[in-house]
Amino acid sequence: MIPASQLTDYLREQALKLDVTELQIAVMTLQAVIAVNKPAPRRDLYRYQVPKLGEGGSCSLIDELDETPYDLRVILGAETADTTAALVNLHALLDSVNNKIGADWLGIYRKIGAGNNAVLVKLAYQGLESRAEFPLTEAFAEHSNNSRVGLTGWAVLVDDVAQWRAEGGGYYECDPKVKSEVCLPVLGSDDNVLGIIDAESFQTGHFTQERLVWLAALAVVLPQLLVKLPPLENEESLPN
Repeated sequence: MIPASQLTDYLREQALKLDVTELQIAVMTLQAVIAVNKPAPRRDLYRYQVPKLGEGGSCSLIDELDETPYDLRVILGAETADTTAALVNLHALLDSVNNKIGADWLGIYRKIGAGNNAVLVKLAYQGLESRAEFPLTEAFAEHSNNSRVGLTGWAVLVDDVAQWRAEGGGYYECDPKVKSEVCLPVLGSDDNVLGIIDAESFQTGHFTQERLVWLAALAVVLPQLLVKLPPLENEESLPN
């Protein structure tokens, strides 16, 4: 069981004013979802479609998919029983959480690489096809909440995307219908970023306190899975 003090620390660090008891219940519920020998979902765990990128790779062309699917085996290495089991559990967690919060898009990313080579790699998601990798650089973080959270380890909550952008907030548009977003860091035992979760809705103000509890619980539970996936986060280079 994850100690209440650890949950309290996460809420305080992320400026999330959530009930610790409710968070504990959500965490225990999601931990029960993680099990051995769970049947795989009816989709390819390692490959998924992605949109073509715009000029310079700065934005997605959401109406046009790349002919070549993104293959996680290139960056995670050979397909193994342990990696497959972890990916199965990631999809199961997404199913469980999204049944509670009703997001229009929900995804889990893992940090891979270090320094200027570091990226966030999308491991599992529900919703419209979207970019597979987000560079972890200051330049990209200027217009990407995913990259910003991956760099800083601090949550971003956007109740109204239009207002956020009007006030100068950076935003990487994968789907113009998105009106609210939550991006939370997944932290290791040393408080370094292991990855992030990103949730989006076509409604403004969708992510209420009750829904945020489940997203925070997901962020707290995920480290036990992300640390099992190769390559190690401190590796200096990525596959070509």
